[in-house]
Amino acid sequence: LVANLPYYITSAVLRHVREAKPRPDRLVVTVQREVAERIVASPGQMSMLSVSVQFFGEPRIQFRIKPGAFYPSPAVESAVIRVDLRPPSEVDAEDRSTLFRVARAGFSQRRKQLRNALAAGLQLSGSEVTARLGAVGVDATRRAQSLSLDEWRLLAGALGSARPAP
Repeated sequence: LVANLPYYITSAVLRHVREAKPRPDRLVVTVQREVAERIVASPGQMSMLSVSVQFFGEPRIQFRIKPGAFYPSPAVESAVIRVDLRPPSEVDAEDRSTLFRVARAGFSQRRKQLRNALAAGLQLSGSEVTARLGAVGVDATRRAQSLSLDEWRLLAGALGSARPAP
């Protein structure tokens, strides 16, 4: 898929395309520069958008485009990103569902420590969250944006079977 996306629907289009059947092998899209940077973010700057796109593929910023390259000129810079999508066999639906549920809970209270955000979002006790994070080597005092995709996968495995506290 190659597209110059209207900036206000970027997330929705990316979500639709990565779930589509048949699905393209690669996306090459023009998006707002800030959105491109969020998509390719590394630990410390991660967001729900970066986790979700990186789960499905490997995004890279190919180049930036100045506002003057468009008519009429937008008020923002743009960037072309390329996302090489993983084969469907590497993107298990159950893993995806669990990972996104856990990540949404973690990012739901972005400035809070993981222990508190995950406990509230998954309706678990703080002590259970702390124990399960410790079991996979993740410090419960970290914040959601500091985790890598691999760490989110670990958390999904550790918390996916947890049931809400009574």
